[in-house]
This record gives sequence, structure tokens and C-alpha cells, in this order.
Amino acid sequence: MLSCGIVGLPLSGKSTVFNVITRAGAEVKPYAGGKTDPNRAVVSVPDPRFDRLVEIWQPKKATPAPVEFVDLAGLSRDASKGAGLGNSFLSFVANSDALVHVVRCFDNPDVPHPEETVDPLRDWNIVETELILRDLSVIENRLSKLADKKKPSPEEQAEKLLLERCRDHLFEERPLREMTFTPEEERSLRGFTFLTLKPELVVLNLDESQAGGGMLWLEDMKGLASERGLGLVSLFGRMEMEISDLPTEEQAEFMADLGITEPGRERLIREAFSLLGLICFFTIGKDEVKSWTLPDGSNAVEAAGAIHSDLARGFIRAQVVHYDDFEANGFSNAQCREKGLLRLEGKEYPVRDGDVIEIRFNV
Repeated sequence: MLSCGIVGLPLSGKSTVFNVITRAGAEVKPYAGGKTDPNRAVVSVPDPRFDRLVEIWQPKKATPAPVEFVDLAGLSRDASKGAGLGNSFLSFVANSDALVHVVRCFDNPDVPHPEETVDPLRDWNIVETELILRDLSVIENRLSKLADKKKPSPEEQAEKLLLERCRDHLFEERPLREMTFTPEEERSLRGFTFLTLKPELVVLNLDESQAGGGMLWLEDMKGLASERGLGLVSLFGRMEMEISDLPTEEQAEFMADLGITEPGRERLIREAFSLLGLICFFTIGKDEVKSWTLPDGSNAVEAAGAIHSDLARGFIRAQVVHYDDFEANGFSNAQCREKGLLRLEGKEYPVRDGDVIEIRFNV
């Protein structure tokens, strides 16, 4: 299962955001006593299409698409040099598929900022710099080993040139995710688990006093996200965590007061899921309605393999209708077939987000 690692400076509100997303009730306090084990929780991706299919089919079992969130310890300045939890923290980050970077935007005298003042752009840069420095150290170590080889192979020569390109880019204080690589180069880099190669979603952690906007730094953060190709979500962390414990009617009232039209957890989960480059397809029936995940760009036989290896091995055809067409025609296979919307597709059919698929196979 793919996972999103929640990162940020100490006291940025990471555990609060984790609780908003997962409703897991993780303890909200700085990591202490040498604790490095992260909090983990698997959550369902909010999807009204899946909910509607469950409502229509009333299956014995309903299985939504999952995504894991991991609440990592705060990343201290100079973590790449061993400060704070140092390499213990960075190893946990390396195991994540994407980063959810929580940036503190609220001021609270009871929770002193580790950098003494609230400055979201500065804080983002501190964490980004530490991730860049970690990746540089990995590259330098590998290049040092390659330099010791008297007769490097052609593959090692190519690896050396690729890593030197990456190193030069990092020297410019730019993350590796901004570089372009061939599929072969991507495979070559995969084993290094570079932190700055991971997709990143920035979460601005606000308090209720900032509901009206007007923060001077907000445009800077929007500009940063646009320039760097980062996702950006605002969240009233502490308030939304407290609201989630209220009855549904009271939740709606408090959200309206804050100008929130949709719970932050739903926006954030969807954004994080999209960040992972995933799409959903559905299988339906009286026994189970299930939402399956695939990397965007996958084909029909890969969708079959996601369900079961036997379906991929004995693949004949995929019966496909897109959810939008299915809904527009009363969820009727017969009507969709008459209009040519219910189709039989071969192995190379590119699966679309929202496809309802039945695999025909023989083994």
C-alpha cells in the first residue's frame, strides 16, 4: 500500500493534521524520550461515486480505496547533520511514497515556535534544505564508491553521469522532482529513495483567527507552490480536530462559521491520493463493491492483475463502462450497451479514473 509521510518542523501541528485526516486520536505533543516510531493509520479515500455504487447495489461488503498516512517526528534544522532525531527521521521519510509537508501559520504563545517567529516560507525552506542535504550526502557517498573502481562498467559510467547531473541540480538548491528523467534513469534512481524526488503536498496549518484571510505571506506560499509544482491545501488543524468530535449538526454549524464548505480531511485525503499519481476503478456486485487503485496510465491487464494474478494470466477481455455514463443511464448495463457505452476492451486499453470494470478470463 502506498503511503504519505507527514513532515514538518517540530510544533508545526503535524500530529494534529494526522488526527484530522485519520481520526486516529494520536497524542498531540512533541516527540520526546527518544521516541522515533511514527504514528500510522490507513484511511478511506472519500469518493461519492463509490458511495453511490454501494447505495445502489447494497452489497454484503463495501471496500473503498485506501491510503496510508504516517505521522513522522518533527524535522529539526540540521537534521542532515544528526540534529534532533537526525537519520532516524530521514530513514522514515525515505520509506514514504509522497510527502505531506505541514507548515505552521498560526501563532500560539503557549506553543513557542522553534524558530521563535511565524514565517511559513522560511519554515518550508528549512525542511526542504534538510531534504536536499540528505540527498546530496547519498549521492556523494555513491560517487565516492564509483570513483574507487579502476574499471567501471558501462552501466556504472552511466550511473556516475546521472548522479553528477542530480548533484549539480541539488547544488542549485532545487529538488530532484523538478528534473526530467527517462524511464531507464528513473529505474536507476529508484533504489536511492531520494527524498526530494518524492511528490509533495504543502498543508498550511491555520487557526480560526485566520479564517478571513488577509495573511501577508499567503501570496508568497501560493507563488511558491505554483512555481515548484506543489499541491497546496489550507487546514484549520486544531479547530477541525475538535470539530470532528462534535455531533454532525454542530459540525456543520462550526464549519459554516469558519467559511469551510467541505471538511479539511476530505480535501487533504483527495489531494494526497492524487499526489501519488493514482486512479480508481470499480468492481460491482451483490457480494462486494470495491474501489481499486492503479497508477495513472495503467492498462486493462494491469487492472486485472490488481484484482488477482489469475485474472491477468487468463485475461480475455475487460467489460468497461465509465461511471459518468453508467450514472447518466440509470446504472443500467442494458441501456449503456444499447448506446455503445458498455464496451469490450483488450489488454492495452488505458484504464480511466472512474471506470467500472468486469474482467473476462480463462485459466
